[in-house]
Amino acid sequence: MEDCIFCRIIERKASAKIVYEDETVVACEDVRPQSPVHLLVVTREHMPSLNEATPQDEKLLGHLFTVAAQLARDRQLATKGYRTVINNGTWAGQSVSHLHVHVMGGRVFHWPPG
Repeated sequence: MEDCIFCRIIERKASAKIVYEDETVVACEDVRPQSPVHLLVVTREHMPSLNEATPQDEKLLGHLFTVAAQLARDRQLATKGYRTVINNGTWAGQSVSHLHVHVMGGRVFHWPPG
């Protein structure tokens, strides 16, 4: 998808500070961080949102969160806590139509969010 910023980052047609990648996902720093640590774990395959996920995507979805947890541990966020978020749809704050997990930490978060 030529107009998708995450697809362009994955294809190295747009710049980003990539912190992790494998054959399934790419993780980068958010350009507008909402916390001291704010990473995005993005699927290599373009999936517009969680709405499109099917039972066949269970392995992919599990991998997204496994990578998110590892990145949080790598940045010493696990002991105090961190937040993982998937925004799904415009009312939830999804601004890029490409499935991704936010990994945020390094500060206190409040509940409920938003």
